[in-house]
Amino acid sequence: MSFLIVTILLVLSLLICLCALIKGGEAERVGAGIIIANLLVGTVNERWLRADLVHLVIAGVTALVLLAVAVRYASFWLGGVMLLYALQFALDAWYMVLERKRDALYMVGNNMLFFTVTLCLAVGTALAWRRRGRLADSAAAT
Repeated sequence: MSFLIVTILLVLSLLICLCALIKGGEAERVGAGIIIANLLVGTVNERWLRADLVHLVIAGVTALVLLAVAVRYASFWLGGVMLLYALQFALDAWYMVLERKRDALYMVGNNMLFFTVTLCLAVGTALAWRRRGRLADSAAAT
């Protein structure tokens, strides 16, 4: 059952990233690319390496790259993503420092944090799409 839930969340995340690449603004497209890269590298780590330190580095690097995007574009959805990645990094660090094995609590927390990051991207994409529609309407009216 958990495999099915994770698969559904993964497919939804990829669909949201695809929508952001097609309909989002520049910040959303960059963010979607970063999230897709995170998914790919994270999947490689989980499939073949299964290294906790690599997982922590992936989360840290992703957060740093998204921080640069947040500074460049200063949008609200990126602020939410930065807070979520801080929680993600703290979760990874907590399990690593305490030398705890990844249990069900970790898996649920990790997956929900990542999916919430993707939902922030969806909100940012919807706002950019709406803003672009309003600008087109005002340009057509003038």
